[in-house]
Amino acid sequence: MIRKSIVICICGMAGSGKSTLAKKLAKKYGLKHHSGGDILKALAMEDGYKPIEHGWWESREGMRFLEKREKDPKFDKVVDQKFLELAQQGNIILDSWTMPWLLKKGFKIWLEASPEKRAERIAKRDGISVKDALKALKNKEEKTKAIYKKLYGFSLGEDFTPFHLILDTDNLDVEEVFQVLCMVIDNIILQP
Repeated sequence: MIRKSIVICICGMAGSGKSTLAKKLAKKYGLKHHSGGDILKALAMEDGYKPIEHGWWESREGMRFLEKREKDPKFDKVVDQKFLELAQQGNIILDSWTMPWLLKKGFKIWLEASPEKRAERIAKRDGISVKDALKALKNKEEKTKAIYKKLYGFSLGEDFTPFHLILDTDNLDVEEVFQVLCMVIDNIILQP
């Protein structure tokens, strides 16, 4: 279905729907899909962590790995370099917190959702309370934002300058967001 080489970056805070939508869009349009979280998990495994359960990023072990990343940027730099190389190949969707700022080409989408809505989604996905999900998200996001601010100077979740589309997903389900993004891809990205 793809007529030209495209690069799409999907970004949004945890629970915004970015991974789910990136996978669905990649399947529909025959694009390769790569997730920064998946590559970081692979690096964590190489480092002796066991990120197998759902919701690992919000777990105690996931938070320990995040603290290690705060002290040593090598993990994030490896992921970002890999993504920059993959983007050169084209026909790809990158589910990433850094590529919208680091990659000069591509169509960049931010999926916005309130902390409460994201916590509800995380709680449902991981089988935890909304209160626990909200607490874990707050802690994780403060640390993650600090990592990227220190490494690259941008403010994740606050600086929207690189984005071509910002979509509020609070009152939309996955299928509705998917349909909106398909319209954007069909009418903007795939147009000659």
